[in-house]
This record gives sequence, structure tokens and C-alpha cells, in this order.
Amino acid sequence: MAYDIEPTILWRPSGERVATAQITRYLRWLDETRGLKFGSYNALWEWSVDRPEDFWGSLWDFFDIQASQPYEAVLVASSIAETRWFPGARLNYAEHVFRHGDPTKPAILFAGEDRGVAAISWLELRRQVGAFAASLRGIGVGPGDRVVGYIPNIPQAVVAFLASASIGAIWSACGPDFGTLSVLDRFRQLNPTVLVAIDGYRYGGRTHDRRSVVAELHKELPSLRHTVVVSQLGLEPPAGIDPLSTFEEMVAQDSELTFLQVASDHPLWVLFSSGTTGLPKGIVHGHAGALIEHLKVASLGIDLTNEDCFFWFTSTSWVMWNLVVSGLLVGATIVLYDGSPTYPDLGRLWQLAQECKITSFGTSAAFILACTKAGLRPGESYDLSSLRSIGSTGSPLPPSGFRWVYQAVKSDVWLYSISGGTDIAGALVGGSVILPVWEGEIQGRCLGAKVEAWNDNGQPLVGELGELVVTGPMPSMPLYFWNDPQGTRYHDAYFDTFPGVWRHGDWITITERGTAIIHGRSDSTLNRMGVRMGTADIYEVVEGLPEVREALVIGAEQPDGSYWMPLFVVLESGRQLDDPLRQKINDAIRLGISPRHVPDEIIAVPGIPHTLTGKKLEVPVKRLLQGTPTASALSLGAIDDPSLISYFVDLGRARSQSQNQD
Repeated sequence: MAYDIEPTILWRPSGERVATAQITRYLRWLDETRGLKFGSYNALWEWSVDRPEDFWGSLWDFFDIQASQPYEAVLVASSIAETRWFPGARLNYAEHVFRHGDPTKPAILFAGEDRGVAAISWLELRRQVGAFAASLRGIGVGPGDRVVGYIPNIPQAVVAFLASASIGAIWSACGPDFGTLSVLDRFRQLNPTVLVAIDGYRYGGRTHDRRSVVAELHKELPSLRHTVVVSQLGLEPPAGIDPLSTFEEMVAQDSELTFLQVASDHPLWVLFSSGTTGLPKGIVHGHAGALIEHLKVASLGIDLTNEDCFFWFTSTSWVMWNLVVSGLLVGATIVLYDGSPTYPDLGRLWQLAQECKITSFGTSAAFILACTKAGLRPGESYDLSSLRSIGSTGSPLPPSGFRWVYQAVKSDVWLYSISGGTDIAGALVGGSVILPVWEGEIQGRCLGAKVEAWNDNGQPLVGELGELVVTGPMPSMPLYFWNDPQGTRYHDAYFDTFPGVWRHGDWITITERGTAIIHGRSDSTLNRMGVRMGTADIYEVVEGLPEVREALVIGAEQPDGSYWMPLFVVLESGRQLDDPLRQKINDAIRLGISPRHVPDEIIAVPGIPHTLTGKKLEVPVKRLLQGTPTASALSLGAIDDPSLISYFVDLGRARSQSQNQD
């Protein structure tokens, strides 16, 4: 599909906004210290990917990264997968968190469904991290030991992570919405030493007691030497766990905060893939790689400083939590929210933006589209005068979402969409405050990310849909996968399709302007009569109809060589899928997308299954409809509502039986 029509520009930065941007400060610094001048963002991007050693080395100096021992080289590369970054350097990610905080401003603001906004000062955050770190050392935790959190998006999670990092321990976390088996699928791989867990949490107006899960984790993780309980609901600690401490006990004794200097590739955390189609992959990132990527994203990408108040709605299970914490690296105040984004209604997060005077507000495309459908006008209902930027990720944001932000939230706000993810703990394509915002498009490729769109023959495309590939190394690419000593799973995940080139698994269009459009996952591509289409294009049209709450479309190759493309829809309350509505949906796709991509069937379903981080289960559902056994197609513990799966299993079985009879 070619993109020839130039979209509308919805926003341009003012001269003052450009002049005060952090990326402008970096450009001036390059001129003054390196004698380098760049006339445009795209020119800077080209230099950053053509000269990676110069670019990443410049960031090390620009951000004045503190290392007790300097690096011997910026990078040593034999291939993308085997590139070593900043070998010889010794440093600590957590040390950089406390360098730029303004003591007159809080480090953390936090709120929940049952409580108003509270604050933690930079001084108190440092005190708690130092005390927690000393307590960890006191129970024998050392470099390389794993500290895991079964914990929501609360300040105690930030403290536990930073304390672990400060002593060279490795952090990993799951949100409390994960069930026992899902947590064990992840934590069993790590053989953790310490578990930090909550007694329960509140979500959607209900309390959820998780003490039985914590007790089961203690029983099933024999490597645990200690459990720390964080009281959210004021319940008695789980019975039968010994030794056990409360969070308050862990931070009671003040201790000077010190930072163990570790190798640049010392593991910082283990992030896990969704685990929908097998055992979740443990993705390991190192101190130096995560640090320099997060400084780049927070400062040069999101344009944060210590004057900002930074929020992104997330859970500890999602890489966006790690990105929120990275706001501390540039001294920003970060905002944590523990609860449902729709309770008591869709206005809750906009109310939070008003209460905290949030300057940088991050959310998901799904949330923006839900606000759009509900007809919300937050700009009229709340004081958003502090709001300077809105970020969106999780899935492609369609043009309708862009328009709604500028019409209903704020006409002079900078809206940026980003895409990247857990794999790199950062972004591949995203925003820049010095660029205009084009309706429905991501502003550009991120600095240092050599992103291209390729066809099946490995040829780059411009203005056409292709596979998103990365043809050069990045410091935050995984060090390795946990328990993958030969690197087989790591190779198969990214380098199997195009040898030596990172295949990310998304469809992307790079426009002549250098902007980007993400069309959804490439392994869930719709291919009708040789014309490939990303699922996001279908969702934009179908979910824009007032009758449709959510949709799922798949294209399944059949045993007889045919191709079946059903569209599953969840209808708004009181709506029925009758022939006129079917025709309306088909007409919307025919006129808005392509006659070739009108579905073979439209089927009303009670709900669409998602991963626990909110992504639609396109590929697992496709496999179920092709007759793959449930255990081979997905892991029920990695799904938000496992009860929805039986419908697709039954449908796949019925189709298989029908085809066998034919």
C-alpha cells in the first residue's frame, strides 16, 4: 500500500518551544564541542545511525555519565546481536537517579482509587532507597542475585528497584493482576533470592486480597531467602512465610546510600515477553545500555527536565513503568497511579493531570480511543493549563485519536506517539518537540535507531508498507535472554528472517517526510489477493463506528489452500449485529480501506482477549482458529480473561470438522 496523500499538520512547535527544547541544547553542544552542525532532525538522525560510535559517545559526554572506570571503546561489534557497548566502564544506573532532582519539588507523586495525591521528596526517596539497600545487604543479597516484585505501580516498587540496582542485584516485577501460574512462569526462571509482594490491591472499586498468591509463590520458589510484604489493604501478613519483613521494617534504619560500581553489561533487570504462545522470554538489559537509552528518550525524546511532572499510565509488568522511573534520571517529578483508568469513570486520569499539574501525560492509544468514543472533552472539564505534551503507545494511534486530542483536550499540546517496546526497553520511532505533528503519523525515527521498512527480499521501501527492521546495533538491545546460554531463542526471536538484521515484528511505512506509520504486528498480517494490510488499519475504521466497542480481525490460511478472514466485534450495549449493521461495517471497510479486505464473516463475540498488558491476541486466536491445541497456541495465565478463549477453540474445532467432512 502506498501513501501518497499528505495528511494535515495538527501542530507546529513555536519558536520558543524549539529554542528551549533539550534536543536544541544538544545540537548547540554538538556545534560547540564537536564542530557538528545539522540543519534538520532527519540530518541529525542520519548521522546518529551512520556514525553510531560518534553518536553514542557524544551522549555519554553530553549527559556526563558518571563511571568510576572509563570505557575502553564505545562499541565492539562483530554483529548486531553480539555488539558490546562501553566495555571496561564501571558505573551504576541508580546513581544517576539522584543527580538532577530539584529539592524544592517532589521526586514522586502518587495516588490511587482510595486515596488522594501524596508526595515523596527527593531526600525521603534517597533515605528509603539507602535503608532498603542496607537491609538487602543485611540478609545476604549481593551482585547478580534476583529481587522480584509482585507489586503494583506504587512508590515502594520504585524504592525496591533502585535499592536492588544500587547493590548490583537484578530486578524483575509482575503486577498483582497476574495469577499464580503466570507469575511462576516468570519468576521460576530467575531463582530469586527476595520477593517483594503486596497483601492486596484495589482496582475498579473492588479490593483484591493476594495473600494466598504470595503464600503460593513462597512455597513454589524454593530459592527465596526472604519475603518483604507491602501492606496496601492493611491485612495481616500471609501465614506460613518465614523469614518475612514488612516494607516499613526494611526502610526503618537509615543508612548511607552507596552505589556498587558494576560492569557496563552487568544485568539491571529482566523484562518478560507476554508469554501468550509459550514460556515468557526473560529479556536482560544492562546498566549502561538502559541508562544511556533512557537518558536519550527522557531528555532528547520526551523533552523532560527537572521542571517537569511526568506521568504514564502503566503497571509494573509493562516496560512503560521502567520508562516512567527513568524520568527521575533527568530530575523530573514522576506520577504513579494505582488503579483502573476508567474508575469511577474515564475522567479519572484527566482529573489526576489537574491535581498533579502534570506537564507530560502518557497513556495508551486504547484509552484515547475510549475517551473519543465516550465523547469526553477533558479540556473543558479540567484545568489542563500545565499540560505541555501527551504521549501514546501500546498500539497504533489512528488519525481519529489525533484529531480528538487537539479538539477535545488542548489545541496547543504536543502529541507524540511512540513504538518500540520491551525488547529494547525504549523506542524505535517516536516524537520530537522540534517537529510538526502530522495527523495519524509518528514524527520520526528515534536517534540512534537505524529503522527501515523492508520488503520480503530485504530491500528498503519508502512510502510503502514493509517489515520494521533495525539494521544497526543499539545499546539497549538485550544482552541476552535468561536461560538461553547458546543464544538460540534470542537469535530466533529477532534474526531468523533476515540474517544479521533485527526484525521487530511490526508493519511500518516510512514516508518521504521521514515520519512513520505503524500498521500492527507483521505476524498477524492480512493478505488478501496479494495485498498486505496491517490490522490497525481495519481497527481504525471499524472501531470508529458508534455501534462497535472493539474489534479483532485475523487472516487464517486454511488446509485446502483458501484464506479465511473473519472480523469479530464487541458491540456497544443495546446493539445487535443485524444485516444493516453488517452492511454498514462492510461498507466502512470497503470505502475506508480496500474492497479486498472486506471480511468473509462478521461475528459478534462477548469480548476480545488481550495480554495482561492490553494487546489483542491476534496470532494466538489465529492459531486456535486453524485448529492448534490451546496449550500450544497460548498460555491461559497470560490472558486478561481466559474464559473468552473457549469460544475461539470451539469455533476452530467446528471449522476443522466441517472441512474434514467436506
